[in-house]
This record gives sequence, structure tokens and C-alpha cells, in this order.
Amino acid sequence: MSDRPLKVLLMEQDAIFRLGFKVALERFSDIQVVSEAENQTRTLEILAELFQQDSPAINLIVLELGFLTQSAGLQFCRQLTEQYPQLPVLLLSSLQDQKFLENIKNTGIAGYCPKGTPVSNLVTIMRSLLVGGSYWFIPQIESSLPAKKNLGISQFLTNLGLSGDSQINENLQRVSTQLQQPGLSLLEKAILAGQRRELLTSRWLVNHLFPPSPGDTGNTPSSPGNSSEITLPPHPPIDNSALLSPRGLQAQIFTSCIHKLQFSLENLSDIALEIDILREDKKRELLYIIIQKFTDSLDALRDANMTSAEVSTMHIKVLTDIWQSTITEFFGKFAQIKINQQNIAITPILLQSQSTVQESILLRIPFLLELYNYLLFQEALRIDNAIYPPYSLEAQEYAEIILENFLIQTANSVIQPLLNYLADVEEIKYNFYDRRLISTREIEKFRNNLSWKYRIRDYIDEPRSIFESRYDIFVFSFRGIAKTAIYAPRNQELLSLSGIPLIVTLGLEFGDAIAPRLKSLLSLLGNGVVFLLTQVVGRGLGLIVRGILQGMGNVSFLDRKK
Repeated sequence: MSDRPLKVLLMEQDAIFRLGFKVALERFSDIQVVSEAENQTRTLEILAELFQQDSPAINLIVLELGFLTQSAGLQFCRQLTEQYPQLPVLLLSSLQDQKFLENIKNTGIAGYCPKGTPVSNLVTIMRSLLVGGSYWFIPQIESSLPAKKNLGISQFLTNLGLSGDSQINENLQRVSTQLQQPGLSLLEKAILAGQRRELLTSRWLVNHLFPPSPGDTGNTPSSPGNSSEITLPPHPPIDNSALLSPRGLQAQIFTSCIHKLQFSLENLSDIALEIDILREDKKRELLYIIIQKFTDSLDALRDANMTSAEVSTMHIKVLTDIWQSTITEFFGKFAQIKINQQNIAITPILLQSQSTVQESILLRIPFLLELYNYLLFQEALRIDNAIYPPYSLEAQEYAEIILENFLIQTANSVIQPLLNYLADVEEIKYNFYDRRLISTREIEKFRNNLSWKYRIRDYIDEPRSIFESRYDIFVFSFRGIAKTAIYAPRNQELLSLSGIPLIVTLGLEFGDAIAPRLKSLLSLLGNGVVFLLTQVVGRGLGLIVRGILQGMGNVSFLDRKK
């Protein structure tokens, strides 16, 4: 393998995939996505700019051709290999047409692997291409190569077993992730646990029915000077969190979060959220933008070599910058709407709400400074009255929960000014809103629910949470957005309560104080009532009824004697 760092140009139409690809590679210090392009025209423009320099800034292209016609895709591949013959190209695509892939291979493209290949395998492949190797995950094509003609039945069974083991491991990882999500019902937990047992059993059977052939050490990418193809069935990467760099730790947490965004984003909690008014695709787009902005802010803080104390003094400003840049990108820097025959710019109107948004949402996001210190300086997390080392699985899980709550609350802060100023504009409704919430009546009901949410939060929910020493946290589950709680000491906030919130906490304390006595009194009264009804009233009624029945019996007997 080469010691040269990998400098990648990524061509991919899907902005979400580009973001996920960049985040996934951040754990590897020797790999950097230098530039991105959404189509072949932009790719050629970037290459022309980069290769005007004495030392080009990239040494590998990763591209997707699925959005192009076959003829356009082949023409583009020929153009790349002819103009930049020393620049290896990896096709990372969902394409499955065997003939088309064979034609692409004949243009001189260095490799192909399907989307969904684990990142650890993908990195190994990319490093191999950098030193002149090649990789084509096309079994039908590989079987026609001279080096593969004489594969025996044992090798075929081994490859079959590896393929089955790969699919089982991927499904096992998915089910295990779902089992860890909050908000599951007992039935859902039982079903997922059953699926997990079935997958474990299936893996055991596959490993015993299709054991590796003797001396098989697995397929590895070609070494320097060896240009022969390799066949590497994808399998889940090994958990090596203890060996991660700081950026790698961050990438692992962010990648897991991005994966969860593929699930439903329906609000499962009993609390209204501003983002509930958005269509699911716009909701997902907004959350992806916030992830990207947060990643950029972390990179900027690292590059500035800031200390933990400096970060603590300015993290609120960083958070506000994230909010401002997200609004600008999500709604469009120059986007305008027509109101009363006038074209009005959207972004300046929304940015006027900075102080309101800070007070109502941004400054209330819990554990944000702890998250910054954890990701930037690998400080231990103190959560739920316990301290977790930075590279422990518990710390990573809690960091992910804090990150998810941050994303959801920041997304709420982006939509709040829109609902305050431009809620009933038809162009806004058409471009952003859920179809169930586009009528004026439904929008007003939605806004009223949000208003009540903040009143209830300020006067009831927040005092209760402070008194119970906890924070309510929103998280992503595979069924949607759920709510959980994390313990945290809030003594200073408790001492500063006044007015209605203070009355609420005093009421809670009074209730806790009298609850045991009240229960005892009610129990005593209840026992007395039961005794009265059963022993006194019941027995009295029983004697009366029995006397009546006996009297009726005597009358009947006398009547018969007459």
C-alpha cells in the first residue's frame, strides 16, 4: 500500500449521499474529499481547474453514473481515461447491468463496487487503486477471466458461504440497531429479538455448511505491482472504536446518526414540533444541512486550535452561526416570495428572529457544551450521574443521543420564524409543507398547538423537569422521532425559579409530602367503608332477607295445610 494520502473528487448527483460519504471517510486521517460535483460537466470543470496547477490536488475520482444514459456514461468514462490516464477512477454505483459494466471496464476505468459496500472495505479498495491495482465486483465478468477459470467446487462453496454470511451480518447489524432504539413497544421488542435469534442461527448454519477452504485467508486488494483483479464480498466492518482518531470518533457517531435519518421522521412524542409541518423529504433535507454545518463548525474550531475554555465562551456564537447558515442554505440565499405584488427576500425576514429563537430554543438545548468538548477534546461524558470514558460504547451512545436532540431542536429553531412571519404564504406551503397542513385552518391550529406547547413547557413541564433533575431529549428511532429523558443535576435552576414555575414545584413537593399519608388515610377509610358495607350493612340486609324468605316459607306451609 502507498503512504500517499488519498485526495478524492466525488461525482454524485445525490447531495445526501455526498454528505454521508464525506462523513464516513472522516475517520481516516489519510483520506480527504477535496471536491464534489453533481454532474459530469461540473466534474470536467473541476478537473480542468485542478490540473492547471503544478501539483494537482486530487489523485482519485469516485463517481456514480446511474443518473446518465448508457451512451453518455460510456462517453464520459472514455473522456476521463483519455484526458487523465494517470488518474485512477472508481465507479461506486447502484448499476447492475452486467453488459454495461463490462463496457465501462473496457474504457480503462480502474474499478467498480456497489453502493452499500462497508466503508472499511471501500477504503482498502481506494488505496489499492492509488498504487495501480484494480477491483471489479462483477462475478459474471470475473468468472470469464483466465485466473478464475479453474476455480473448484470448494472455492465456489466458499464464495457462496461468504456471500451468505455477508448478507446475514448486514441484517443482524440492522436488527441490533433497531433493538437499541427508544420508544419500542413490548411486541416490537419481541419480534426484533426473534429476528435476531433467527439470524444468529442462520449464520451458525452457513458457517458450518460452507466453511472456508483450507489456506483461505480471504481476498485482499492487489499489492503494489500486482494489477490482478480482486473479489471481496462486502461484510460489516469490525468495531475498532478504541483505535479511532478524534475525527474518526466523530465520523462514527455522525455516520450512525445519518443512517437513522433514513428511517421515518414522524413525531411519535406527545409534544408538537415545528418541523412537523414539513414534508418528510424537506424535514430530512433540513436535518442533513444542519449535520453538515455542525461538522464544518467542528472542523473550524479544530483548525483554530481552540482550547476547551475558549470553546465554552463562544459555543453559543457557533450555534447561532449554524442557525443562520442553515436558514440561508435551506431557504435559499436569494429566494424571494411575492406578497401584495411585491417580491420579498425570505432569508432577511427569518434572520430577524435571532434573539427570540435563542431564548426560546437554542439556549435551552442541553449538554451542547459537553458534546463539543467530547468531540473536540475527547473529554469524558458525565451523563445520568455516571462518567463514561470518551471511547467507551456508552459515551458514544450518549453523544449520539445528544447530537440527535441538537439536530431536532435546531431544525425547530429554523422553522419557528417561518411560522411566525410567513406561515400562510401559498408559495411556502407548496414548497415545504405537508399536504395535510396546507389549509389556513390547519396552519392556525398547528400554530396554536405550538403556542400552548411553549406555555405548558415554561409553566409546567420545565419546572417539573428541574425538580426531577432531568432533561427531556428527542431522539431518532426507526419508527420516528421519540422522546426520552436523561438525568442531570439542576439545583441552580431550581433555586432561581419564581412565579408560576415555583408554585408548580412547590405543588409537586407538597404532593410528594402528603402522598404517603393520604394513601394511608384513604386505605384506612377504604377498609372502614368495606367493613361497614360487608359486616354491618351487608349482614343486616342478609338477616332481613333471610327473615322474609322464612316468613314466606311458613305462609306457604300453612296455606298447604288448609
